Amino acid sequence: MSRIAATFQNLAIQGRKALIPFITAGDPHPDQTLPLMQALVAGGADIIELGVPFSDPMADGPTIQRASERALVHGMSLRRVLAQVSEFRKQDGKTPVVLMGYANPVEAYGVEAFARDAAVAGVDGVLVVDYPPEECAGFAATMKAAGIDPIFLLAPTSSEKRFTEVAQMGSGYIYYVSLKGVTGSAKLDLDEVAARIPLIRDKVGMPVGVGFGIRDGATAARIGAMADAVVIGSRIIEEIENAPPGEAPPRVRDFVSGIRAAMDAGAVKQGATA
Repeated sequence: MSRIAATFQNLAIQGRKALIPFITAGDPHPDQTLPLMQALVAGGADIIELGVPFSDPMADGPTIQRASERALVHGMSLRRVLAQVSEFRKQDGKTPVVLMGYANPVEAYGVEAFARDAAVAGVDGVLVVDYPPEECAGFAATMKAAGIDPIFLLAPTSSEKRFTEVAQMGSGYIYYVSLKGVTGSAKLDLDEVAARIPLIRDKVGMPVGVGFGIRDGATAARIGAMADAVVIGSRIIEEIENAPPGEAPPRVRDFVSGIRAAMDAGAVKQGATA
């Protein structure tokens, strides 16, 4: 069983939902990525989404765009991201790591070589924002053959045909983009999310994580009551961005810990009223 599948299975037994925080590798500096990944785990992360810096991150809002820019200034590349995952794996063999990024770095690296090296590094899943499922059967098959889950996005505008395509191509979990916009947007319609999650879960047959627009514990708890996982990124990047030198890891740990506590309290309350 993969680390991602085992994580969701164990959380389901506990009656808890997955917390999936996102950071950009190399932000604010490459030597801070490992301490930040460890801080995420210490704060209660169940899965880490590690962003691969890219010069044209079309799905990301200004906050994550700035994170990519800072990382690229310090020479971050896909190869260096994999090296950082390898370092993380020397101390943590349990927490799943999902790389999230764009097609250009993967294509430049070479899909076969990337799959091989990512598997060796200890990557568990890959979410390539601009790889639509109907155009990447080969990519998905290559990832699965390497033991890596290809994870796909669904949006409020996704059709049932897209649900079927994602169910066939993807594995691990589905990332549901909870709003029509870029990362960091505050226009989150919880009623729409609540209406869509049961349909998606029924059609795709795998856990559903919800991201985009989640900025606090109360919202995370409400999303956690509907979905299998909560993904939070831009708000964490803001903590990194605003931290004095050297203080980003403890600030991120404390912020994530607060989100984790809110989600767990919400799960207890939901269980008591079930």
